[in-house]
Amino acid sequence: MTAFDAKSFLTSIFDAAVAAADPELTIRAHLPEKPKGRTVVIGAGKGTAQMAAAFEKVWDGPLEGLVVTRYGYGALTERIEVIEAAHPVPDAAGLEAARRLLKTVGGLSSDDLVVALVSGGGSALLPSPAGNLTLADEIAVNEALLASGAPISVMNLIRKHVSTIKGGRLAAAAYPARVVSLIVSDIPGDNPALVASGPTVPDTGGRAEALAAIGAYGMKLPEAVMAHLNSPEADAPLPDDERFARNEVRLIASAAVSLEAAAAEAKRQGIEAVILSDSIEGEAREVGAVHAALAREVAMRDRPFRKPVLILSGGETTVTLRAKGKGGRNSEFLLAFALGIQGFEGIHALAADTDGIDGSEDNAGAFADGSTVARMRAAGVDARAMLASNNAWTAFHSVGDLFEPGPTGTNVNDLRAILVR
Repeated sequence: MTAFDAKSFLTSIFDAAVAAADPELTIRAHLPEKPKGRTVVIGAGKGTAQMAAAFEKVWDGPLEGLVVTRYGYGALTERIEVIEAAHPVPDAAGLEAARRLLKTVGGLSSDDLVVALVSGGGSALLPSPAGNLTLADEIAVNEALLASGAPISVMNLIRKHVSTIKGGRLAAAAYPARVVSLIVSDIPGDNPALVASGPTVPDTGGRAEALAAIGAYGMKLPEAVMAHLNSPEADAPLPDDERFARNEVRLIASAAVSLEAAAAEAKRQGIEAVILSDSIEGEAREVGAVHAALAREVAMRDRPFRKPVLILSGGETTVTLRAKGKGGRNSEFLLAFALGIQGFEGIHALAADTDGIDGSEDNAGAFADGSTVARMRAAGVDARAMLASNNAWTAFHSVGDLFEPGPTGTNVNDLRAILVR
């Protein structure tokens, strides 16, 4: 199989994983009962505009609503307004979107239904600073979280305590209307309360845990933020709050389902597949090195799996920023992986975010094989130096191995596919 064929094969695996999380199929299977009153659709996330368009297609009845997504991730809708805002660092458009979402669910009755379409990325898209905090404070929190190396679960635990919309507060604002949340999970372990920091789904994590996490990861947050977190005003509503009693949460797509679809596609093409886990976390470069060691073991000794085999994993790694290079967690994972398999023929890999964007650039991830590091060297690029400076995008760009599928309309976290022939 040539390098070109390997890329085509790996791309087909990515496509199968994304197709399994297709919004129209998944929403159709999880439609709530029609209410006596109004149907109001709200939502936030990088896949939420496509979810809104799909909901309009399959909902047989009147509806209205408003959702927010990342710039460039909009979709054509007729009755649900789509607002675009910044990700991964919040902006004023997101602030206005959060204000309008809270207004949209205000004044509803117990006969009304609120359908919340939630996908990953909603945390940054819904800045709504609590107390005396400002948008600048929330941006500072977000930047500190992104640079900390903390897992997404810890990030969202902290985010919900500095917000008037996260941590179930959007659903609380809709009371006494019934809220049905349709959630596409990008969270390892699929806790729906952590997707987009749970605007409609409360959890038990308290501000004491948030403060402990800030200390554990050495985060430097503004004084005003720390003062707020140390006050009872930061407390989020708990799941036993009566305002949530009639609400329902439905997980409609996840990494586990998409990985199974990816494995099925590999087998259809004659390649056995194994799924390591759908919830791998940790420092991207370290996880990449471990995956590389596994691929080498298979290539050299046919253990723990016999080749040919496709090794799949999902979850969300993290990147501790050491410099201001270009890249994201998937390209950083893959650069460390490439360093670990250099010189090995027959190993080809793709690491990509299923939403189509890895970090702040236009790629979802990248491809790598045993010749990647040598080709970078020939292009005048030192792969190890690029990894040290968080500059994986530049490294893969130098050899034309970026993976750029564009926005996919869904978000079930990262897909890592390693083919060992």
